[in-house]
Amino acid sequence: MTRDDFIRRCDLFIFGGGGHARVLLDTISLEHPDWVVGILERDPRLFSTEVMGALVLGGDDLISEIVRLKPAARFTIGLGSAADCGPRRSLFERCVAAGLTPGSIRHPTASVSSFACIGPGTQLLPLSIVNAGARVGTNVIINSGAIVEHDCEVSDHAHIASGATLASSVVIGSGAHVGAGASVRQCLRIVAGAIVGAGAAVVRDVDPETVVAGVPARLISERRGHG
Repeated sequence: MTRDDFIRRCDLFIFGGGGHARVLLDTISLEHPDWVVGILERDPRLFSTEVMGALVLGGDDLISEIVRLKPAARFTIGLGSAADCGPRRSLFERCVAAGLTPGSIRHPTASVSSFACIGPGTQLLPLSIVNAGARVGTNVIINSGAIVEHDCEVSDHAHIASGATLASSVVIGSGAHVGAGASVRQCLRIVAGAIVGAGAAVVRDVDPETVVAGVPARLISERRGHG
């Protein structure tokens, strides 16, 4: 089968072939076992190899070719943010601008209220919880075991890392990152581009483009110019 034929058969394209992509592939294998998945990966050493049965087609320079062969094809971002959500956001926006369609990923063990609102391209990973009245934006990661309590708002391109907890009515700004195991007290705001360190206990609002960590969380540094 030629690469063009394979692209035409693909049900989903994942951008990135590392650890986060493997979690997505595992989820897809449970929810859509018959799907054909292609991977776009920047490391040329992986071209034409397989990741958990999904073929690495090449780099993200293939976006225009995918659009030509399969207009409005579904995609998702397989990059973990490693605190900085900027690369995920840039790649997502590039794919949308080219004409691809965001595909959402939801693990069968994720618990999502029917009264929650989930945006396109969002990833709800194993044992994650999104409760009633919560609003989750576009291209968000709610990672394994993370809890988004009732009436929270998680804005576009944010990442709630594994085991993190947002108490009720928390607002997470665009591109913010809440680290693994962190907890955020109710009714607080984590403003756009902020980073909450792993295991932190947030008891007051977090300013934009800042890094906080510790128990209780305190300012560690500023990230001006990263927004």
